[in-house]
Amino acid sequence: MRRILLITLSNIGDAVLTTPVLERLHQCFPGAVVDIVTDQRSSELFTHCPYRGEIILKHKRQGWRGLLRLMRTLRRTRYDLIVDLRTDGLAYLLRAHRALTKWGRRPLGPHAVQHHMGVITALTGPDIPPTRVWLDDASRAFAAEKLEELPGNRWLAVGPGANWLPKIWPVHRFRELASLLADYFDGVVLLGGPKDRERSQAVGEGLCLPHLDLTGRTGLLQAAALLERCHAFVGNDSGLGHLASAVGTPTLIVFGPGQPERYHPWGRYATWVRGAQERLENLSAETVAERLRSHLSLSLRDPQSA
Repeated sequence: MRRILLITLSNIGDAVLTTPVLERLHQCFPGAVVDIVTDQRSSELFTHCPYRGEIILKHKRQGWRGLLRLMRTLRRTRYDLIVDLRTDGLAYLLRAHRALTKWGRRPLGPHAVQHHMGVITALTGPDIPPTRVWLDDASRAFAAEKLEELPGNRWLAVGPGANWLPKIWPVHRFRELASLLADYFDGVVLLGGPKDRERSQAVGEGLCLPHLDLTGRTGLLQAAALLERCHAFVGNDSGLGHLASAVGTPTLIVFGPGQPERYHPWGRYATWVRGAQERLENLSAETVAERLRSHLSLSLRDPQSA
C-alpha cells in the first residue's frame, strides 16, 4: 500500500469519529500516504495529521456539478485502496485496486465508530484505536495564553450550544452545575461557534466561578487545544464533546433526543447522561454533577488517564 484515499464525513463530530479508521489504516500500512476527502468545516481537523497526503474538499452545496469536479480531481490518481465511509457510491467511480464501503459490511457494534471500523476490519483486523485530533504548537500556544486569564489550573470547559433546540440543556442548569461544582473547579471556559454566543453570554452572566468566554473566537484546533488543558468538559450533543474526548479530557455529554448509544463521544474518558423521556429539561444539575464527580474519580484512578 502506497496511496490510500479515505472519504470521510461532513459534520465535525462525525469527522472525529472517523479518525480511528484513519489511525488503523496507518498502523497497518505505515508506509502509505492517505489522501482525505472531507468538507470545508471539518477539514481543519486533519491539517496536521503527519501521514496524510492531500486534503480534497467536497462541496455538497455545489450539487452534481461539484461532484463531477471532485470526480475529475480524484480520478487523476490511481489508489491502492479507497475507503468510503459516506456510502454514496463515489468509490466505485474512481480508479483503485480495491474499494471498501459500508455496503454489505457488518458493524463491529452499535456505535458509529464500530460501524466505520466494520468497513475495514476484514483488511486490518478488529482493533479500534481511539479518536484523534492532531494539534500544532501554535494552537497550544494560543490556549496557554488565553488560559492565563483564569485563576488556578482546574478548569471546567462548557459547551452550552448545539445545532437543534431540543438538544440544548437550559442555560440556568449550566449555571446551577457550576455552583454545585464550585469547590472542585477554579474557573469555567465557555466554548462554541458564533451562533452560540448569546447562549454562552447568558451562562456567563450568572456563573459563581471566574469564566473565560471564547465562544465564536477560536478555530477547531484552538478549541481542541483549550479542551486539552481543561480538567473536564460538560456540554450538549455537539462536535465539542468529540473534540474533548479525542484530546483525552474527561467528557460528559447531556442527551435528550437522539441516539447516545451510537453517537456519544468515543473513548476511555467519555460518558453521557440522558434526561427522562428523552427531554433535557428533565435532567437536573444535581444528576449531572454527581455523574461528573463519579466520572472524574474513575478517570483519575486510571493510570493511563490523560
